[in-house]
Amino acid sequence: MTEAAQNTQPVFSIEKVYVKDLSLEIPNAPGIFLERDAPQVDIQLHHNSTGVEDGVYQTVLTVTVTAKIKDKTMFLVEASQAGIFVARNIPGPELEAVLAIACPNILFPYVREVISDVVVRAGFPPVLLAPVNFEAIYQAQRDPQPAQQGGVQLITPTAAH
Repeated sequence: MTEAAQNTQPVFSIEKVYVKDLSLEIPNAPGIFLERDAPQVDIQLHHNSTGVEDGVYQTVLTVTVTAKIKDKTMFLVEASQAGIFVARNIPGPELEAVLAIACPNILFPYVREVISDVVVRAGFPPVLLAPVNFEAIYQAQRDPQPAQQGGVQLITPTAAH
């Protein structure tokens, strides 16, 4: 293969994976630790990609988990897991899919571990994030159907205490 042909081959690689931002709030401590009711757990998931330089992108996957008992917040944890990815010689539509599907898929196991670890270190039972199908989310965003406005359940909280 000639050098010119090698320079036009599609390239995708991971340069770096890191925690970009992390926060934990326990606004009702210490009283919240005495509650015995099972919490209502809500999760929000967001990702975006930006160009860093030619053919280099940063993708940030942010997960926010809020646990409440009645009207009291048990905890709120937000983690932004980021990655720097090299994606060169990939046509526009395919590049969009790589950044919206492949990059979040790579980052998800890391952010899942960060969320679980922080919640346990805060003194609560672990929150386990269920697998996420980023391809289905990407397709739903591209071809929105009115019947699919309900959202996706993304977590499986463990039993309280």
